[in-house]
Amino acid sequence: MSDQFEQLRAGEYAHLDAGGEVYLDYTGAGVYSQSQLRHHHERLTARAYGNPHSENPASAASTDLVEQARRDVLRFLNADPAEYAAIFTANASGACRLVGEAYPFGRGRDLVMTFDNHNSVNGIREFARRAGARRRYVPLTPPSLRIADDDVRKALRRRRGLFAFPAQSNFTGVQHPLDWVGLAHDAGYDVLLDVAAYLPTNPLDLSVVKPDFVPISWYKVMGFPTGVGCLVARRDALARLRRPWFAGGTIAAVSVGAEWHQLAPDETAFEDGTLNFLDIPDVSYGLQWLTGIGREAVRTQVASLTGEVLTGLSSLTHANGRPLIRLYGPPDTAGRGGTVAFNLLDPSGVVVDERLVAAEALTAGLSLRTGCFCNPGAGEGAFDIRQRVLRGMRGWGVRTVDDYLKVMGVPTGGAIRVSFGVASTSSDVTRLLEFVAKTYLDRTASSDGLAPRLRC
Repeated sequence: MSDQFEQLRAGEYAHLDAGGEVYLDYTGAGVYSQSQLRHHHERLTARAYGNPHSENPASAASTDLVEQARRDVLRFLNADPAEYAAIFTANASGACRLVGEAYPFGRGRDLVMTFDNHNSVNGIREFARRAGARRRYVPLTPPSLRIADDDVRKALRRRRGLFAFPAQSNFTGVQHPLDWVGLAHDAGYDVLLDVAAYLPTNPLDLSVVKPDFVPISWYKVMGFPTGVGCLVARRDALARLRRPWFAGGTIAAVSVGAEWHQLAPDETAFEDGTLNFLDIPDVSYGLQWLTGIGREAVRTQVASLTGEVLTGLSSLTHANGRPLIRLYGPPDTAGRGGTVAFNLLDPSGVVVDERLVAAEALTAGLSLRTGCFCNPGAGEGAFDIRQRVLRGMRGWGVRTVDDYLKVMGVPTGGAIRVSFGVASTSSDVTRLLEFVAKTYLDRTASSDGLAPRLRC
């Protein structure tokens, strides 16, 4: 198995090694292959493409490829086109906004979310708040930062509405049970399943698991193209949404004098303006590319590398016997994906400032991630920040991120995150472990001279 990925890395992802760098941020963005770039160039140089949904040849060529991409997306997810629609957006955040602004929140229609949602999902609560809907969060359970099934059931007991959770946390790598989808449906809830961290290395079968809304950013799955996402949605759930406006491409008919409009009867009612018709066809090729590598093979490879890094990091200790790392999330590969979050500790147990790690990793050529990863709930759970403290913040004059941290009483502004994907190999793990050991073993922590934090 590892030989397959070594050859893949050398042939299709050689640009990762050209400058001696190590890429460890697949949860932030995937990496494109050379074949994807060649296919994009060859397609665009072969003929002209125009704005879709017209009768001229250039437009028809674009329309055909966009509609083919819809079919390919649904085929990749094993979704029945009679049951699901693929709506193209700029990214997963745009897909979440489409749901949030059009969902019929209000009295009797609540919003329930797990504590470890990405901010693109957390933002839906503002639409729910404005509609007067109740918002409830399902808590994390330390130290694994998983969520108990009983807590999910308890949160879904009252009324109905929208339940939103990630298939995999982008902070801890925890993979939540997909059977929560059926549990929520039985309780009368629609379900938004965030697959941003899950889908790049795990198959999702929508003939078995049937969430109502699935936001996707394709650059996270295959590295290229950026600027193209999807909302894959059940058609009956789309029919319950009420769009607050219309735009070019979304309407079947409209009048200025009568101030009347009729939205298009299909998924194009949710696609505002002109689609990214030059890049959407690259989704088709990228999905074909990933399928050819083998989805199970990718999952197995990533699980193996995740086990290597968990074992390697956990084995590092200072000369006095104290551990070098503090891990957030599960300590092994059971029920988790290829995303690993941790902090480094000095020999006294003091947390090494993540800004220092970011700067020194940059110098060493390691592309890893530091901060809170747009997942404040998981961070609050990881750093054990109590609800009483959080509720009192508004009156404490917090203005900057550093003010926030001081009020919270936490030792640092976030964690270090490494993640693996289709082009990862054991050499990446080796470079990471060598960097961590060489740079931080038996070294006293200091944050002197670091610039203020500008954002989480």
